[in-house]
Amino acid sequence: MIKALATWLREHREIADLLLLTPFGFLCLADVLSRAGGYATPVDLGFLGLGVVLVVPLVWRRRWPLLVFTVIALACFAQWSAGLLLGHNVIMLANLSVLIAMYTVAAETNLRWGLAAAAVCAFGAALAFYGFDRQWNGWAAERSNMIALALLVGVVWSLGIYSGTRRAYLQSLEERARRLERERDNQVQIAMAAERARIARELHDVVAHNVSVMVVQADGGAFMVDSDPPRARQALEAISETGRTALKEMRLLLGVLRDGDAKGPYAPQPGVDQINDLIEQTRAAGLPVVVTVEGSPQGLATGLQLTVYRIVQEALTNALKHAGPAATATIFLGYGDDRIRVRVADDGRGAAAADDGMGHGLAGMRERVAMYGGTVTAGPVPGDGFEVAAELPVRGAK
Repeated sequence: MIKALATWLREHREIADLLLLTPFGFLCLADVLSRAGGYATPVDLGFLGLGVVLVVPLVWRRRWPLLVFTVIALACFAQWSAGLLLGHNVIMLANLSVLIAMYTVAAETNLRWGLAAAAVCAFGAALAFYGFDRQWNGWAAERSNMIALALLVGVVWSLGIYSGTRRAYLQSLEERARRLERERDNQVQIAMAAERARIARELHDVVAHNVSVMVVQADGGAFMVDSDPPRARQALEAISETGRTALKEMRLLLGVLRDGDAKGPYAPQPGVDQINDLIEQTRAAGLPVVVTVEGSPQGLATGLQLTVYRIVQEALTNALKHAGPAATATIFLGYGDDRIRVRVADDGRGAAAADDGMGHGLAGMRERVAMYGGTVTAGPVPGDGFEVAAELPVRGAK
């Protein structure tokens, strides 16, 4: 409740200032009415009017600090010129308004205006000792009063400077917190976009490979449906199994893109241990594959394993699509202590293969390899065939 009230008052500063000045108004009115048995004289009413002129502008001191200070300072100068110095309770209270206005200027504006307001108040304090209704009693007699008044002006001005500096510091902290929050939200959006792009590449790899296998199996089954029904049936079974595998992987990948949180656990991403299954699937599609492995992938990071798997998958997919019916593929996997070498080649059509212009697998492969600081080359080899070769550093990829 108190916190909510404080927040409301900070948002409605003029109302807060008016509430703070209300007790002062009642105090001045009570002082005037207490004179002469409750009947105010014209002089008392004049003092009350001067007090109103000095105090009421404080309601707008935060909105127009310089204007309010100027009005109050001129009213004080007019009071001094008329010889209406201290001696009346209303005026004694009202003269404090010039210090409040100076405090506001120091807190709400820059240092230059704050110093100017302090100089005006100091000048006004000096004039107070040379009023028309009082005599100068000498430095020895007036010294303590002048020092006290100067200290009062200095303390109020210092409090205003401190308040303004502290508020500016807090505002900078709040702005920094808001900026960091915006940057955090932007980073989250960037991370989400990067993750969706990664999923899109994964989806492309899954769909392209499995659809290529299914097309090859379907072509072979259609060719052998009359001459060799058992092999045609085997091809249809391979198509069915490949389709189920593709659907399963697609569900896993697309599940991440759902708006709601998935309830079931996701299967792990494929790694180097699944390359043998990929090779068997490719062989079943009709492309002979010869594999050579050097070293051991023990302790290899999951992301790096996925990259190796996708390189082999994309290369075999291209071989199935473009190498031709009599081609053979060879795979070399070299697992070293500091570097992994991957080479997938075929002896098919090579540069003579038609390009449908729809593939994005090689570009995605280069992005994957570049992410780990590796290199990859892909293109036709002299003679016939096509080769994909990649090197990936092991260090720093754990």
